[in-house]
Amino acid sequence: MTAPPTAAFHADRVSVRIGPATLVADVSLDVAHGEVVALVGPNGAGKSTLLGVLAGDRAPSAGVAAFDGRDIADWSPGDLSRRRAVLTQDNQVAFPFRVREVVEMGRAPWQGRAEQDADDEAVDQALATCDVAHLADRTFTSLSGGERARVSLARVLAQRTAAVLLDEPTAALDLKHQEDVLRVARGLARDGVAVAVVLHDLSLAAAYADRIAVMRRGSVAAVGAPAEVLTAALVEDVYGVPVHVLDGPDGTPLVVPQR
Repeated sequence: MTAPPTAAFHADRVSVRIGPATLVADVSLDVAHGEVVALVGPNGAGKSTLLGVLAGDRAPSAGVAAFDGRDIADWSPGDLSRRRAVLTQDNQVAFPFRVREVVEMGRAPWQGRAEQDADDEAVDQALATCDVAHLADRTFTSLSGGERARVSLARVLAQRTAAVLLDEPTAALDLKHQEDVLRVARGLARDGVAVAVVLHDLSLAAAYADRIAVMRRGSVAAVGAPAEVLTAALVEDVYGVPVHVLDGPDGTPLVVPQR
């Protein structure tokens, strides 16, 4: 089975089971080059598990996951790491590496190849993009949670891949840096990169994603443009809380709990 020509990530009726638990149930989803797709949903909905399947880090129990038209299992680890980068929730570094050294780790897939000549440029650009250049000589373990999250994103950007998977990249960030991260995601998409991102802030997802996939109990409840998907009825049904969906000044939906 091959993915559509424009699809970077392609899931076809993917399920993931661990013992009696079904974490992902019969999910089909594409993420095209040049678009941002946000995965949203309550805790335990299967977002991170699905992201792991798309990344090739977790084998599906059923169904097919493909990347750039090939079954994800057919990619060698080296080739895959040069084509897609992954930011996981667990992005800790146990040893006191300097920030620049951590970001340089993103260049590891290119060692011994012509692209290695761009290592310094890629690292410098990633540090600047994520607003951590001033932290370059600090140890990673000395940073705040938000600073660590930005450094980890810089490592992903330094990898310079054609596809990026981001698992809750804004969770530890302040308002400014949340916006900065999603602007970076949009910039990547403009350059033709495929971006899938797990988010909890529905308004943030609406502002920056081309499409939103709403997950519930391992399944996709809805997928489409933000204005089509983020209805008050669907959000209340999925999250179990009544909300107002307002028209924001910039034309994107704002999701606000009823209080």
